[in-house]
Order: sequence, then structure tokens, then C-alpha cells
Amino acid sequence: MTLIAKRSALAAAVAGLCLGASLGNASSHREAPFITEMPKVDGTDFYMFRSYETGREGFVTLIANYLPLQDAYGGPNYFDLDEDAIYEIHIDNDGDAVEDLTFRFEPEDRFNDIQLAVGDTGAEEMVSVPLKNIGDATVDGNVQAQQQYSVKIIRGDRRTGTVQTATNASTGMESFDKPLDNIGGKSFADYATYADGHIYNISIPGCSTNGRVFVGQRKEAFAVNLGEIFDLVNTNPLGARDGEGPGDLADKNVTSFALEVPTTCLTGTAVNSGGDPVIGAWTTASLRQARVLNPAPAANGKGATVQGGAYTQVSRLGMPLVNEVVIGLKDKDRFNASEPKDDGQFLTYVTHPTLPELLEILFSGAGAEAPNTFPRNDLVTAFLTGVDGVNKPVGVTASEMLRLNPAIATTPAGSQNDLGVLGGDNAGFPNGRRPVDDTVDAALRVAMGALTSDAPNRDTPFTDGVQLDPAELRTTFPYLATPVAGSPN
Repeated sequence: MTLIAKRSALAAAVAGLCLGASLGNASSHREAPFITEMPKVDGTDFYMFRSYETGREGFVTLIANYLPLQDAYGGPNYFDLDEDAIYEIHIDNDGDAVEDLTFRFEPEDRFNDIQLAVGDTGAEEMVSVPLKNIGDATVDGNVQAQQQYSVKIIRGDRRTGTVQTATNASTGMESFDKPLDNIGGKSFADYATYADGHIYNISIPGCSTNGRVFVGQRKEAFAVNLGEIFDLVNTNPLGARDGEGPGDLADKNVTSFALEVPTTCLTGTAVNSGGDPVIGAWTTASLRQARVLNPAPAANGKGATVQGGAYTQVSRLGMPLVNEVVIGLKDKDRFNASEPKDDGQFLTYVTHPTLPELLEILFSGAGAEAPNTFPRNDLVTAFLTGVDGVNKPVGVTASEMLRLNPAIATTPAGSQNDLGVLGGDNAGFPNGRRPVDDTVDAALRVAMGALTSDAPNRDTPFTDGVQLDPAELRTTFPYLATPVAGSPN
């Protein structure tokens, strides 16, 4: 397939894929009733792209963000992960909508009771301090609550497959330290350098080349005014792309699971009609089935609950914003607990989407008119299978996930177009998703018929008025920026 033909096919895919990304670059913040009760396992965004750091073109970067809307000053506990949860990234590399490879992250708390002598000399009482740290937070002896994590590799079914443990390529250890959140300038003189010290070379069983891993707090990488979006899209759809400020999330942080894996370790038998490999992926979080509140928690910072039973999935995220603005309210918890192989139960939400109809009502003053061809079989093909010749596996089972053709060349950071394929950049959304990709504007335009032959709004440049400054992003792993500090000095 020629480059022009690939671009045309990818552009057609956006029409369907953007159904799951419409109305915001954020993708899954508090989107289902049940997940609002457990923010530590609420997935917010999922990225997958061919690494564009210089010299890393043979790798794929996967980033799963969790724990939304973090205010940097949220002490004294800040934003630890749930050590009773498992966080997973699943890879389908044969197109059958079932995971072939899973990377499982398992957090673990480390508690060091720090006490200070209080009272008259000779009669001091040793008393536990109320803060996470009592001095320079880069010194272990000054910190009383930290976290570590392990990375398990499961081949086959996520629960019954073969499990192996990844190791630190330098030390051989099976655990990795998670950096503390960015408490502030007095606790960390140079947080960026401190956090970079927690990027590890990782030996992945079954891979001849090492990858890299980082788990820790990052600055939000997308721009959107959530308040306006969910106030019935209370925005100017025809204004300047950056005309409505930096966005509601410009001062928020998230927690990222970032993993860079050699491409050859991810690809399997799935290829498109042109013979290029295709990788499908999504992220989930799961908790134990039973949780009982402990009326007498232990005095070591643990034991507020007693948990048991099988792991039960409570969060799912592949394409952006599927559960927020595509799935009906009554089925949002069901979607979070579902697997791609069972996505036929949600088919009506794609064949008869309500989002374009809603936009027609909300943007009527701008002349908005939704496409009216039903059922939307074109969207089913693009949204659930990928695009033939680009990122559609031969013999694919229709299912929702992010799909990437890693044979398409990377675009250097300074040349990336935030509209992805709509902007002529084939290395961007919907061929995977990079942090810079503005799924907002692309989605609004496509949802209202930008890629159809006869839609009234085909050429209308809809926008949400918020645009990410690419300078905020790193050009090296883990790509997302240093988190906002809780205190400046």
C-alpha cells in the first residue's frame, strides 16, 4: 500500500475510532459510578506508540495512567497506589481479542516508623511523626512511607497463563522503587533528577534485548476543560484551537506506568493485509473480590481492610473516552468489568451512536448537523477491527482496543502534528496514540462528518479551544513531564 493510500485509509479510521475519543483528550476520569469510589484504580489514559526518542526506534512505549485529578498539594498522604490491586497492560498480537501477553504491576508498601524525641531532657518520649518525610526526601532515612513494585510477565490467559518475573538488568533484583510524589521544593531540591533515577533498565523474560520501566507521578499530558465539556459542551466550537486557556487539568498530576519494550517482543502472528505487524493493547486494574473493613486497623499503616478472593476487574481502558461518552450510563460499570472478546454486547452504542446527535443539539447555533446513515457499519469496521492495510489484523475478531502498526516510521518530536492522521502524521492517532495527539479536535470534526462525502459539516473546523503545548512534553522516556510540585520552595 502506498503512503498516500495508507493515509487515506487511516483518515477513514478516525471516523470510527474518534467515537471513543470525542469531547476530550482525557479519556476515563471518574467515568463510571462504581469507579468513583476507588480512584487509586481508576485508569485515565492509555498511550501506545513507536518510541521516538533518538536511537529507540526499535521499541514500543506503553503508558497507562491511573489515579486522576491529582492536586500537587494533596498531602500528607499524596497519591500512593493500592497495594492490594494489580495493574495490567494486555497485548493481543494475533487478532483474536484475547490477551497473549500481559505485563502485571504489583505495588507494595514499605513503612518505616520515624519517631522524634519529645519532652524534657532525660525524660523524652519517642513519638511517631505525622508526615511522610522529615527532611530531604531523597534520603531513605528521612522517609517513612514509600512504595516498591514488581513486574510480572504472563503469557497466555492473564490468570492461568505462564508467569515469569522481570528483573532489574543492573542488579538482578525483582523489585523496583517508585519515587515519592513531588511534595515540593523543600523536600526535593531537584525532583526531575530524583525521578529520573527511578527509570530502570529491565530484563524481560523471553526478550533478548532489555527494555525500560518507570512507575511514578507525572504531569497530565493532555489539555481539556472538563468543566465546560460536561456542562453540555459549554464552549465555542468555532473559536481558536487555543482560545480557551490552558485547560482545567493544566495543574494536575497522574500516576504513570510506563514501559518500553522491544517491538519484536510484542509482535506475534497478527499482520495486516500488507504484511505489517499489528499490536492491540489495553490496560486494566483489578481488586480482590471481597473487602471487609477492619474495625481495629494495625498500627503500622496497614490493615484498614481485610481482602480476599479472586481478582476482579474494575477498570478498563483502550481507546480514549469510550466509557465516558460512548457507553450508556447504565452499562458503564459493566464495560469496566468486561473484556474485548465480549464487546458484541456493546455494539449498538457504535452502530447507533448518540454523541453526534447530542452535538447537533448543543452546537445548533454553529449549524451543526449530525450524519444520519444507520447502522454505522463504517464505524464498526474502523472502531472495532482497525483499517485494512494499516492496523487491521487479518481475520480480526471485532473488539475495542488501541491498535498500532509499528512498521510505520516514527515522526520526530519536533515535527509531530497533534491532529495525527488528520494532520498528515501517520505515526499518530489512531495508529496508536502519542501524548501530543489532540484527540479532542480530531474527534469533534470527525463526529460531525468531516470524513464523509455529503455531511453538512464536512469542512467545519470544530475545536474545544484547548491545545497542548508540545514543549511541555519530554522527548525521552517516559515522555510525560515532571509533575507539578506541591510547594514551590
